Amino acid sequence: MDNHHLKLNPGKTEMIFIPAKTSPHLDLSISLGDTTLTPSSSARNLSVVMDSRLSLSENIVAVTRSCRFFLYNIRRIRPFLTPYSTQLLVQAMVLSRLDYCNSLLAGLPASAIRPLQLIQNAAARLVFNLPKYSHVTPLRTSIHWLPVMACIKFKTLVLAFQAVKGSSPAYPQKTIRPYTPARPLRSASTGRLAPPPLRTSTSRSRLLSVLAPRWWNELPVEVRTVISLHLPKLTHLFKQHLSPSLPTSL
Repeated sequence: MDNHHLKLNPGKTEMIFIPAKTSPHLDLSISLGDTTLTPSSSARNLSVVMDSRLSLSENIVAVTRSCRFFLYNIRRIRPFLTPYSTQLLVQAMVLSRLDYCNSLLAGLPASAIRPLQLIQNAAARLVFNLPKYSHVTPLRTSIHWLPVMACIKFKTLVLAFQAVKGSSPAYPQKTIRPYTPARPLRSASTGRLAPPPLRTSTSRSRLLSVLAPRWWNELPVEVRTVISLHLPKLTHLFKQHLSPSLPTSL
Protein backbone atom coordinates (compact mmCIF):
# COMPACT_ATOMS: atom_id res chain seq x y z
CA MET A 1 0.00 0.00 0.00
CA ASP A 2 2.23 2.72 -1.35
CA ASN A 3 2.34 6.13 0.34
CA HIS A 4 -0.14 5.04 3.00
CA HIS A 5 -0.02 3.76 6.56
CA LEU A 6 -2.61 1.23 7.67
CA LYS A 7 -4.14 1.86 11.09
CA LEU A 8 -6.27 -0.84 12.74
CA ASN A 9 -8.77 0.35 15.30
CA PRO A 10 -8.59 -2.02 18.32
CA GLY A 11 -11.80 -3.94 18.95
CA LYS A 12 -13.20 -3.05 15.55
CA THR A 13 -12.76 -4.25 12.02
CA GLU A 14 -12.66 -0.79 10.46
CA MET A 15 -9.56 0.07 8.50
CA ILE A 16 -8.41 3.67 8.21
CA PHE A 17 -5.88 4.66 5.59
CA ILE A 18 -3.68 7.57 6.62
CA PRO A 19 -1.54 9.20 3.91
CA ALA A 20 2.12 9.13 4.86
CA LYS A 21 4.49 11.98 4.17
CA THR A 22 7.36 9.61 3.52
CA SER A 23 6.74 5.91 3.01
CA PRO A 24 9.53 3.81 1.54
CA HIS A 25 8.60 1.23 -1.05
CA LEU A 26 8.62 -2.20 0.54
CA ASP A 27 9.89 -5.07 -1.55
CA LEU A 28 7.91 -8.13 -0.49
CA SER A 29 9.24 -10.44 -3.20
CA ILE A 30 10.44 -13.90 -2.20
CA SER A 31 13.16 -15.67 -4.16
CA LEU A 32 13.11 -19.46 -4.24
CA GLY A 33 16.00 -20.56 -6.39
CA ASP A 34 15.25 -19.46 -9.96
CA THR A 35 11.66 -18.50 -9.04
CA THR A 36 10.63 -15.13 -7.66
CA LEU A 37 7.29 -14.77 -5.93
CA THR A 38 5.80 -11.27 -5.91
CA PRO A 39 2.67 -10.19 -3.99
CA SER A 40 -0.50 -9.56 -5.95
CA SER A 41 -2.02 -6.09 -6.02
CA SER A 42 -5.50 -7.55 -5.49
CA ALA A 43 -7.21 -10.54 -3.91
CA ARG A 44 -10.61 -12.17 -4.39
CA ASN A 45 -12.84 -12.68 -1.37
CA LEU A 46 -16.36 -14.09 -1.82
CA SER A 47 -16.12 -13.20 -5.54
CA VAL A 48 -15.27 -9.57 -4.71
CA VAL A 49 -11.91 -8.31 -5.98
CA MET A 50 -10.24 -6.24 -3.27
CA ASP A 51 -7.29 -4.05 -4.27
CA SER A 52 -4.62 -2.67 -1.96
CA ARG A 53 -6.21 0.79 -1.82
CA LEU A 54 -9.80 -0.46 -1.36
CA SER A 55 -10.87 1.55 -4.38
CA LEU A 56 -12.68 -1.54 -5.74
CA SER A 57 -11.78 -0.42 -9.26
CA GLU A 58 -10.67 -3.92 -10.24
CA ASN A 59 -13.90 -5.37 -8.90
CA ILE A 60 -15.92 -2.88 -10.97
CA VAL A 61 -13.94 -3.88 -14.06
CA ALA A 62 -14.57 -7.57 -13.37
CA VAL A 63 -18.31 -7.06 -12.82
CA THR A 64 -18.58 -4.93 -15.95
CA ARG A 65 -16.79 -7.54 -18.04
CA SER A 66 -19.04 -10.33 -16.74
CA CYS A 67 -22.23 -8.35 -17.36
CA ARG A 68 -21.18 -7.46 -20.91
CA PHE A 69 -20.69 -11.15 -21.63
CA PHE A 70 -24.24 -11.98 -20.53
CA LEU A 71 -25.73 -8.98 -22.31
CA TYR A 72 -24.04 -10.06 -25.52
CA ASN A 73 -25.48 -13.57 -25.28
CA ILE A 74 -28.97 -12.36 -24.34
CA ARG A 75 -28.90 -9.93 -27.26
CA ARG A 76 -28.28 -12.83 -29.64
CA ILE A 77 -31.52 -14.56 -28.58
CA ARG A 78 -33.51 -11.35 -28.02
CA PRO A 79 -35.61 -11.79 -31.25
CA PHE A 80 -37.05 -14.99 -29.77
CA LEU A 81 -37.93 -13.47 -26.37
CA THR A 82 -40.81 -11.35 -25.14
CA PRO A 83 -40.02 -8.13 -23.23
CA TYR A 84 -41.13 -9.73 -19.98
CA SER A 85 -39.00 -12.85 -20.40
CA THR A 86 -36.07 -10.65 -21.40
CA GLN A 87 -36.53 -8.59 -18.25
CA LEU A 88 -36.51 -11.72 -16.08
CA LEU A 89 -33.39 -13.03 -17.80
CA VAL A 90 -31.58 -9.70 -17.51
CA GLN A 91 -32.50 -9.36 -13.82
CA ALA A 92 -31.26 -12.87 -13.09
CA MET A 93 -28.00 -12.72 -15.06
CA VAL A 94 -27.02 -9.03 -15.05
CA LEU A 95 -28.73 -7.03 -12.31
CA SER A 96 -27.97 -9.72 -9.74
CA ARG A 97 -24.27 -9.13 -10.43
CA LEU A 98 -24.65 -5.35 -10.19
CA ASP A 99 -26.38 -5.74 -6.81
CA TYR A 100 -24.01 -8.32 -5.34
CA CYS A 101 -22.13 -6.79 -2.37
CA ASN A 102 -22.84 -3.34 -3.81
CA SER A 103 -22.83 -1.78 -0.33
CA LEU A 104 -19.02 -2.01 -0.53
CA LEU A 105 -19.21 0.69 -3.21
CA ALA A 106 -20.89 3.20 -0.87
CA GLY A 107 -19.12 6.54 -0.87
CA LEU A 108 -17.36 6.09 -4.21
CA PRO A 109 -17.65 9.01 -6.66
CA ALA A 110 -20.12 8.85 -9.53
CA SER A 111 -17.24 8.57 -12.01
CA ALA A 112 -16.21 5.26 -10.44
CA ILE A 113 -19.78 3.90 -10.53
CA ARG A 114 -20.40 5.07 -14.11
CA PRO A 115 -19.32 1.76 -15.80
CA LEU A 116 -21.92 -0.11 -13.76
CA GLN A 117 -24.59 2.46 -14.62
CA LEU A 118 -23.79 2.09 -18.32
CA ILE A 119 -24.34 -1.65 -17.96
CA GLN A 120 -27.75 -1.06 -16.38
CA ASN A 121 -28.66 1.40 -19.14
CA ALA A 122 -27.72 -1.15 -21.81
CA ALA A 123 -29.79 -3.79 -19.99
CA ALA A 124 -32.86 -1.51 -19.93
CA ARG A 125 -32.55 -0.83 -23.67
CA LEU A 126 -32.21 -4.56 -24.31
CA VAL A 127 -35.43 -5.30 -22.42
CA PHE A 128 -37.35 -2.93 -24.71
CA ASN A 129 -35.24 -3.79 -27.76
CA LEU A 130 -34.30 -0.17 -28.35
CA PRO A 131 -31.18 1.14 -30.10
CA LYS A 132 -28.14 2.56 -28.38
CA TYR A 133 -28.36 6.09 -26.94
CA SER A 134 -32.13 5.80 -26.31
CA HIS A 135 -33.24 7.73 -23.24
CA VAL A 136 -33.25 5.26 -20.36
CA THR A 137 -34.94 7.10 -17.47
CA PRO A 138 -38.49 6.36 -18.73
CA LEU A 139 -37.44 2.75 -19.32
CA ARG A 140 -36.09 2.30 -15.79
CA THR A 141 -39.22 3.96 -14.41
CA SER A 142 -41.59 1.61 -16.23
CA ILE A 143 -39.79 -1.52 -14.99
CA HIS A 144 -39.03 -0.06 -11.52
CA TRP A 145 -35.22 -0.18 -11.66
CA LEU A 146 -33.39 2.18 -9.35
CA PRO A 147 -30.14 3.70 -10.66
CA VAL A 148 -26.99 1.98 -9.46
CA MET A 149 -26.09 4.74 -6.99
CA ALA A 150 -29.58 4.57 -5.50
CA CYS A 151 -29.33 0.77 -5.20
CA ILE A 152 -26.10 1.19 -3.26
CA LYS A 153 -27.74 3.74 -1.00
CA PHE A 154 -30.76 1.50 -0.45
CA LYS A 155 -28.56 -1.47 0.51
CA THR A 156 -26.74 0.74 3.05
CA LEU A 157 -30.07 1.88 4.49
CA VAL A 158 -31.16 -1.75 4.80
CA LEU A 159 -28.01 -2.49 6.81
CA ALA A 160 -28.76 0.50 9.03
CA PHE A 161 -32.36 -0.66 9.56
CA GLN A 162 -31.23 -4.17 10.48
CA ALA A 163 -28.64 -2.80 12.90
CA VAL A 164 -31.23 -0.67 14.68
CA LYS A 165 -33.73 -3.56 14.87
CA GLY A 166 -31.08 -5.99 16.15
CA SER A 167 -31.26 -8.37 13.18
CA SER A 168 -27.74 -7.68 11.89
CA PRO A 169 -24.36 -9.06 13.06
CA ALA A 170 -22.84 -7.63 16.21
CA TYR A 171 -20.39 -5.25 14.50
CA PRO A 172 -22.97 -3.03 12.71
CA GLN A 173 -25.00 -2.88 15.90
CA LYS A 174 -21.98 -1.47 17.75
CA THR A 175 -21.24 1.21 15.15
CA ILE A 176 -24.81 2.13 14.11
CA ARG A 177 -26.91 3.14 17.11
CA PRO A 178 -30.15 5.07 17.61
CA TYR A 179 -29.81 8.69 18.63
CA THR A 180 -30.37 9.17 22.35
CA PRO A 181 -30.30 12.82 23.53
CA ALA A 182 -28.83 13.69 26.90
CA ARG A 183 -32.20 15.07 28.04
CA PRO A 184 -35.78 14.48 26.81
CA LEU A 185 -36.20 16.15 23.44
CA ARG A 186 -38.76 15.92 20.66
CA SER A 187 -36.06 14.56 18.34
CA ALA A 188 -35.84 11.37 20.43
CA SER A 189 -38.97 10.01 18.72
CA THR A 190 -37.96 10.85 15.13
CA GLY A 191 -35.99 7.67 14.50
CA ARG A 192 -32.64 9.34 13.99
CA LEU A 193 -29.30 7.56 14.27
CA ALA A 194 -26.39 8.75 16.39
CA PRO A 195 -23.89 10.68 14.24
CA PRO A 196 -20.30 9.41 14.17
CA PRO A 197 -17.48 11.17 16.05
CA LEU A 198 -16.27 14.35 14.40
CA ARG A 199 -12.84 12.87 13.69
CA THR A 200 -14.38 10.29 11.33
CA SER A 201 -17.32 12.26 9.91
CA THR A 202 -15.44 13.82 7.02
CA SER A 203 -17.26 14.36 3.74
CA ARG A 204 -14.96 11.87 1.98
CA SER A 205 -15.27 9.06 4.51
CA ARG A 206 -16.53 5.72 3.21
CA LEU A 207 -17.00 4.07 6.59
CA LEU A 208 -20.36 2.40 7.12
CA SER A 209 -20.53 4.01 10.55
CA VAL A 210 -20.41 7.42 8.82
CA LEU A 211 -22.49 6.93 5.68
CA ALA A 212 -25.34 4.92 7.21
CA PRO A 213 -26.32 7.50 9.89
CA ARG A 214 -25.87 10.36 7.43
CA TRP A 215 -28.13 8.85 4.76
CA TRP A 216 -30.62 7.54 7.30
CA ASN A 217 -31.05 10.93 8.98
CA GLU A 218 -31.69 12.51 5.57
CA LEU A 219 -34.83 10.37 5.15
CA PRO A 220 -38.21 11.91 6.01
CA VAL A 221 -39.50 11.26 9.52
CA GLU A 222 -42.37 9.11 8.26
CA VAL A 223 -39.88 6.85 6.52
CA ARG A 224 -37.47 6.57 9.48
CA THR A 225 -40.20 5.63 11.94
CA VAL A 226 -42.04 2.91 9.99
CA ILE A 227 -41.92 -0.67 11.20
CA SER A 228 -41.98 -2.27 7.76
CA LEU A 229 -38.67 -2.26 5.91
CA HIS A 230 -39.14 -2.47 2.17
CA LEU A 231 -41.97 -0.48 0.63
CA PRO A 232 -41.74 2.99 2.26
CA LYS A 233 -37.98 3.41 1.88
CA LEU A 234 -37.92 1.94 -1.62
CA THR A 235 -40.83 4.13 -2.74
CA HIS A 236 -39.08 7.21 -1.33
CA LEU A 237 -35.95 6.45 -3.35
CA PHE A 238 -38.04 5.87 -6.48
CA LYS A 239 -39.68 9.26 -6.07
CA GLN A 240 -36.28 10.86 -5.51
CA HIS A 241 -34.35 9.28 -8.39
CA LEU A 242 -36.90 8.46 -11.07
CA SER A 243 -39.67 10.18 -12.94
CA PRO A 244 -42.37 11.92 -10.83
CA SER A 245 -44.97 10.00 -12.83
CA LEU A 246 -44.11 6.81 -10.92
CA PRO A 247 -47.05 5.46 -8.90
CA THR A 248 -46.65 5.50 -5.13
CA SER A 249 -47.54 1.82 -4.65
CA LEU A 250 -45.37 -0.74 -6.40
